[in-house]
Amino acid sequence: MPPSASSEFRDGLIELSPAMVAAAPIALLYGAIATSKGLSPLETTLSSALIFAGGAQLAAIELWTQPVPVAALILSTFLINARYILMSASLAPKIAHLPLAGRLFGLHVLADENWALAERRAASRRITGAYFFGMGAVFWINWVIWSWAGTVLGPLLGDPRRFGADFAFTAIFIGLVSGFVTSRTAGIVVVVSAATATAAFLALGSPWHVLAGALAGIAAAALAWRDDAGTVERPA
Repeated sequence: MPPSASSEFRDGLIELSPAMVAAAPIALLYGAIATSKGLSPLETTLSSALIFAGGAQLAAIELWTQPVPVAALILSTFLINARYILMSASLAPKIAHLPLAGRLFGLHVLADENWALAERRAASRRITGAYFFGMGAVFWINWVIWSWAGTVLGPLLGDPRRFGADFAFTAIFIGLVSGFVTSRTAGIVVVVSAATATAAFLALGSPWHVLAGALAGIAAAALAWRDDAGTVERPA
């Protein structure tokens, strides 16, 4: 018997719940900073609903001044969000059976955490609409609500970074990525990508390390795959 839609939705919600908890202080931080930069609660909430890119939103709001540095904002958000091109491409064949409108919505609400969970699900079973869309929609709603809450509570609570809240997403993503390291090739890709991103951050700063790490990981995966293929095809 195929799993029911309700059970698939419940699975997605359970698996995503730690990321939702971690997202709350980050969204609060964004809402508080956005308010301090002059955005209204409505503008802040709409930005989270329409953009839905935590890292890019925080980078953009840190750069926000009067007059608005449009070129710097476009460049920084493009570099940070360029990873979604690769993430969407990796998921595309695994969700090709889902309706087009649903795929577009699902990719709009794609984030590092629900992407990693969807990839892990695809490794063992077929991704269903209830799992993919439901998980993305809940994560999106969670981010929007807490962003709005940050406009109200942020000035009262102070900077959540003093509690280490800004590391919550990173810690969860490290745990998710470690689950993908099931082979030598995967381990090489993760190590090369992490080392390159770290070096680029120290040398160039943010957001160049995001693009550098992604490109290095792609190159490492391609080289490792070619080496493995050559080993298999090489005669004894």
